[in-house]
Amino acid sequence: MAKIKFIVAIIILMFSTSIVADITPNDFDGSDSERINQAVALAAKTATRVIIPHINENNGSPRNFWLLDSAILVHSNTLLVLQNCRLKLSDASRDNFIRSANCGMGITDIKPMSNIHILGTGRPILEGADHPRSTGDSAKTLGKPTYGTDAEKEGKSQTGDWRNIGILMTYVDNFRIENIHIKNSHSWAISLERCAYGVLQDLDFATTEYVTIDGKSEKFLNQDGIDLRQGCHDIDINTVTGYTGDDLVALTNIVKDKMVAGSPDYIMVSKPNNRGNGLDDIYNVSIRNVRGHSRGGHHIVRLLNASGLKIHDVIIDGLIDTSAPGRRSKAGIKIGDSNPNWGGVTPLGDTYNIIINNIMSRAQNTILIGGSLSESSITNVFKYNAEGEAITYQSGKQYTRNLHINNVKNIHSAPPVKEAP
Repeated sequence: MAKIKFIVAIIILMFSTSIVADITPNDFDGSDSERINQAVALAAKTATRVIIPHINENNGSPRNFWLLDSAILVHSNTLLVLQNCRLKLSDASRDNFIRSANCGMGITDIKPMSNIHILGTGRPILEGADHPRSTGDSAKTLGKPTYGTDAEKEGKSQTGDWRNIGILMTYVDNFRIENIHIKNSHSWAISLERCAYGVLQDLDFATTEYVTIDGKSEKFLNQDGIDLRQGCHDIDINTVTGYTGDDLVALTNIVKDKMVAGSPDYIMVSKPNNRGNGLDDIYNVSIRNVRGHSRGGHHIVRLLNASGLKIHDVIIDGLIDTSAPGRRSKAGIKIGDSNPNWGGVTPLGDTYNIIINNIMSRAQNTILIGGSLSESSITNVFKYNAEGEAITYQSGKQYTRNLHINNVKNIHSAPPVKEAP
């Protein structure tokens, strides 16, 4: 009898416990962007998973893609699953694919967010518009060096800005972006500002700097893959593949004090300043298993800091340059830059504790030191079939200190053996 009562109690408990089903935008009305954002907002409030499925019911007219007129806004406690789906920006959109909801146009006071996970299953694709209104960063004018249908339109910003970024998050802690393919992004594919304790994993890129539009080759500038900006720390970047028009992975720390948050005049949505006390340094970052190249001939991995901002405690372990002959990247890894627009060569001690290991590259420069580098290690570096040394001291060896260098080689393959006639 006691055993029967126990089983009955368990059954009652099971049926009395509410089971929350996954939320899908197919349950909502409106445009694709409106339906997705309604689903994401509800899921965040109820701690429920939101799934964007492969098939978009589209109010009774099913199709296998979702057309975004505006960004998907993710909130704290969002678990967004991209289930083998295709998300495409519309020609009317001048916005991100996905953006943390704490930032945007005119938002000067950005509140921190946490616990945001964007996970792909299968092969989800994020794809740029057929006719983008804007491409490139804030230093590029539309219609001149970079494409944009807003060029010369009255009342429209005539330069690129943060809205051209694919996935943009700022002041977000505890996050994960995983298993996503990004194609023809309008500028940087993923950019994080002042984010921490996160993972970027299994990310694949396909951008070439040139896109054929209406039978004409058009230039899309600043097509980086992953960018970490001011204040990013404790982030693991693991397994990056594909090719980009610009740098594949970049840690970029540059001050523009005159800009404000939420401005359409810059490529960062938060204020690009230096808050001091190391708050805006980039540190505790690991970059592992990179297999790709810069189709636009730029850099595969780049570290760039200036104006007192530091980059330190970074591991770059495992890079395979996949570029084809005739399409060499400028550098496998570039550290620093002498460009005065970015503050010039950084003082010794501003870029330090950098560990570089297991690098195979066909780039013009395998390791290119354009700024300063100290208290660091460079080991197991192989430059294949390219002229010059494997380590290039562009700014001069006087800007290096306490470098441990071991097993760095330039290897020229033997010519193929011709068969006897």
